[in-house]
Amino acid sequence: MEKLPNCIKCGSEFTYEDGNMFICPECGHEWMEEEFEKSEKGLVIRDAHGNLLKDGDSVTVIKDLKVKGESSAIKIGTKVKDIRLITPVDGHDIEARIKGFGDMRLKSKFVKKAT
Repeated sequence: MEKLPNCIKCGSEFTYEDGNMFICPECGHEWMEEEFEKSEKGLVIRDAHGNLLKDGDSVTVIKDLKVKGESSAIKIGTKVKDIRLITPVDGHDIEARIKGFGDMRLKSKFVKKAT
């Protein structure tokens, strides 16, 4: 039997599998195998509501965002398609092309996963 991964939240070794989910009985955290693979690379990035983000997702901006050097802001409700997750730089962990602004870096805490 292959060893199950330790909990990606608390590090517990007592995780168990339930279908396609891993569950930690100590802290109650649940995650999918895909999330574990990204955590191994250090790229578990969640939106403002806790939804797991992945490369290629679409997100919606949940707050007006001022842009340095621009007179206008990225407005609330702006949909951003085909995001790329990056190693955080000054809290910015998403790269994307935004219509009217070009290539930008965003903070995941200011976006929600689009449906």
